[in-house]
Amino acid sequence: MELEAAKAIGAAIAIGFGAIGPGVGVGILAARAMEAIGRNPEAAPKIQAAMILAIAFAEAIAIYALVIALIIKFV
Repeated sequence: MELEAAKAIGAAIAIGFGAIGPGVGVGILAARAMEAIGRNPEAAPKIQAAMILAIAFAEAIAIYALVIALIIKFV
């Protein structure tokens, strides 16, 4: 296998596995937030603020995986 092909496969695996966790996490987080807002609509602004912050942290993990994939691909 050529080096470029190995880099492409490695980058694909890195971003693939790196995106699974945050994707599942954001889905669970949004579902629980909607459930909490449904139970207590008065607390919606606080729940929504915490949800958006947590989603940003989860998406940061996917961005780290993208950076690693780009390093693998181009270095």
